[in-house]
Amino acid sequence: MGTTIASSEELPIPPVTPPPGAEPIPAPVDSQDAARFPPPRQGWYAVSVLAVVTTFALLDQGIIGLLIQQIKRDFVLTDTQAGMLLGPAFVIFYAFLGLPLSRYVDRGKRTVIMALGIFVWSVATAACGLASSFVSLFASRIMVGAGESINGPATYSIISDYFPRDKLPRAIAAMQVGSVAGSGLSMVIGGSMIWIIANVGNPDLPLLGTLRPWQVVFLAVGLPGVLVSLLMLTVKEPPRQGLRLNRPKVPARQAYGYLLKNFALYGPMFIGLTLGSLDGGGRAWGAAFFERTYGWSPPQYGLTSGIMSLVVMLIGLYVGTKLVEAMLRKGHEDAPMRLVIYCRLVALPAALAMPLMPDPWLALACSAVGMLALGMSGPSLNAVLQIVSPNEIRGQVTALYLFIFFVVGSGISPLVTGLVTDHVFTSPDDLRWSIFLLHAIFLPAALVVTALGWKPYREEVRRLNAIDRAARA
Repeated sequence: MGTTIASSEELPIPPVTPPPGAEPIPAPVDSQDAARFPPPRQGWYAVSVLAVVTTFALLDQGIIGLLIQQIKRDFVLTDTQAGMLLGPAFVIFYAFLGLPLSRYVDRGKRTVIMALGIFVWSVATAACGLASSFVSLFASRIMVGAGESINGPATYSIISDYFPRDKLPRAIAAMQVGSVAGSGLSMVIGGSMIWIIANVGNPDLPLLGTLRPWQVVFLAVGLPGVLVSLLMLTVKEPPRQGLRLNRPKVPARQAYGYLLKNFALYGPMFIGLTLGSLDGGGRAWGAAFFERTYGWSPPQYGLTSGIMSLVVMLIGLYVGTKLVEAMLRKGHEDAPMRLVIYCRLVALPAALAMPLMPDPWLALACSAVGMLALGMSGPSLNAVLQIVSPNEIRGQVTALYLFIFFVVGSGISPLVTGLVTDHVFTSPDDLRWSIFLLHAIFLPAALVVTALGWKPYREEVRRLNAIDRAARA
């Protein structure tokens, strides 16, 4: 499991040792050649559409965090049950479908696959607005996760086939404007609509009857996604590029065997992500934390936090892209990984301080530091994974990475936060201590483990760049 990645002088990567009776996976060969990529205008159009798709994905995924206090009161839920809606409900089908479907991303028409996924999760989000019980809402959230399970692997696979390695961080940063917009708009739109409905009264619709404010929000953010699914079909399927294994289909067992063989490279990324994601429950409980600790209403928190998130993370995306490109120009071939480590180191003290702040504005200031760091490092972290992964298994590798992020970060960590609040600190008012405890345990560990992958990543990128230079000579 501790196999070292080949250095820049050792051009071939050893083939993966397959299970008994299985066909071997050939050693990967790099095929980076800017002339073979589609025209830049096609690439940037694809990025623009994928940014819109990502906006709706994050909007539909994250809106429930703002609404959870109202849902909790209407359905008379415990924090543990609320944590199940915030987390496990979304990731159950993601866990079962994300990894199997990723094989189709590696060999099928990704634009069509994504259009179908967008349609499913959009209709399911609207169905959340028709839920009349905890069970029906839980089931609808399961279907949201089912639809979104294909989004990440297909999105990153498509972008990686439109842009060469040196342009990939900028392209991913542009696409992740959608992530920022989706996360921020889930707060702004949700908070605004709750405020409006509170002032004009609950709507009484034909066939549906009188809807609660949170039900109206789900309907409003879900239904427009149907049109986005049609927009996705206007994106051209790009030819597959990059590191190749020279075989059209790689079974899951052999794909994950490749990761195991190169554990020194992939292990720190995946384990570091797991540890960091276990800390993610505090974000899902943000509205509840501000209401219980500082007395802020969901609209107040949603509007304030949403606008701050939009501004700060957009700045982070811009600054992070500029820093990576500046480091690359200076000869730092490991620039994306270098930026990830630096940003996490800066964000750690602010994360520990946030739940302890005596004032909501100070807590928001600490959150802003974390958002800035996330905006700066997020595109680089995703670029790192795409740069070193062979094309034929890129979808499966990304799916496994996002599987950990969603199952642990969006599924388990909100539930863990609720369980700790209910059973360790025993009082809903102690939510701040649950958040602090998870920060203190998991964030330092994630930083240390991720840093262990810095050197192997640098050596692998140098190896790939040496192949490029040899091919052009």
